[in-house]
Amino acid sequence: MARSTQPKSETQKLSRGFGWLAALGVLLVLAGLVGLIYTGVATLTSMFLFGWLLLIGGAVGLLHAIQARGTNFFWLGVVVAALNIAAGAVILRRPEAAAEALTMFAALLFLTGGVFRLVGSVVVRGPQFGWTLVQGAFGLLLGILVLASWPSSSKYVIGSFFSLALLFDGLGLIATGFGGRRIVGIVSEQLTGEDGRRDEPDEAARKPVPPE
Repeated sequence: MARSTQPKSETQKLSRGFGWLAALGVLLVLAGLVGLIYTGVATLTSMFLFGWLLLIGGAVGLLHAIQARGTNFFWLGVVVAALNIAAGAVILRRPEAAAEALTMFAALLFLTGGVFRLVGSVVVRGPQFGWTLVQGAFGLLLGILVLASWPSSSKYVIGSFFSLALLFDGLGLIATGFGGRRIVGIVSEQLTGEDGRRDEPDEAARKPVPPE
């Protein structure tokens, strides 16, 4: 009986864990939808999060550098940590200017990536020629559109990307949670059926032995 209750408790824990994973996915999806509606707020929120991450990462890096003093990487760790702390402080102090700079950087990435994909698809003409050509054209067009309306585009571009990332991550967590619960349920049913068949007495053992 102890062997049959232990797998049930384990499957219940796994099912509960996948349920919490799906609940977290729902929260991320809701946050992504709200961010797509209020893109300006999402942009400022992402900038503040990015700034705090840089500050915390810089502080942790500085502590590691102090602990590793006397090694060859001490000054490199100090410089990298100081740059992270300075960048985080600047972003927290001027989030709008940081959003404009990141939007410009993203637009240039889209432009260069689109040009390289277009040129590469035309030169190589591999099996994914059409798909690579479409990707390059889309990246090039997106970069041109962002640059054409810069710096006003910085108010919604970063927030839109941040919200879309939350949305798709949330959908992935929901799919993982529900899929995991389904698999755990199927495995639990199979284990319960095997335990039931194992506990049934043998038919031959239940037949009375005729007297000789």
